[in-house]
Amino acid sequence: MPWPRSAAVLALLCLVAAAAAPAAGLERAEELVQGRCSMCHGADGESSTPAFPRLAGQHAAYIARQLADYQTGRRKNTAMQAVVEDLSAADLSALGRWFESRPVHAHAVANPELADAGRRVYEQGHAATGLAACAGCHGPAGQGTPTLPRLAGQHAQYLERQLRAFHQRERTNDNAVMHAVASRLDAQQRQAVASYLSGLK
Repeated sequence: MPWPRSAAVLALLCLVAAAAAPAAGLERAEELVQGRCSMCHGADGESSTPAFPRLAGQHAAYIARQLADYQTGRRKNTAMQAVVEDLSAADLSALGRWFESRPVHAHAVANPELADAGRRVYEQGHAATGLAACAGCHGPAGQGTPTLPRLAGQHAQYLERQLRAFHQRERTNDNAVMHAVASRLDAQQRQAVASYLSGLK
């Protein structure tokens, strides 16, 4: 039995609205990126300085959660808190989807020998200190998951700084496992792992 004409029209309007919503969200995200984010993170999420992380290709859900943590102060950074304090949950989600959709680029490592040492730690861990392989959580190519960050291609200095922050308990908003992991890495290992990950795509 065919639908009444009014029901068919209503269904069509719902489909159109559902398709338009994500597009509108991404347009809003584009506006936010160019107005607030691009100065530090680049117009396409490819920041040119290790002071700020590359966000291109990062998981949408992970970005949205980090932005929410900045809003609440759970992740401490007064500059970021000011940038996102007035954004809605829909804005944070849209920003995550926008950055995730950006193209990812390959980057040469500064010290291939150091990066190779980091590869061994990343893939195998370190039995003497009880360090588990980083690849067990972040994946063999550093791609992460929707809840764990993509590390491939990130600035080496930024990664090293985050590992140090976990080690010193200065960063407490993320997975508590990272405190234990970071505490088993010495300064040279942190530098090596960060160098290796920076060269992945």
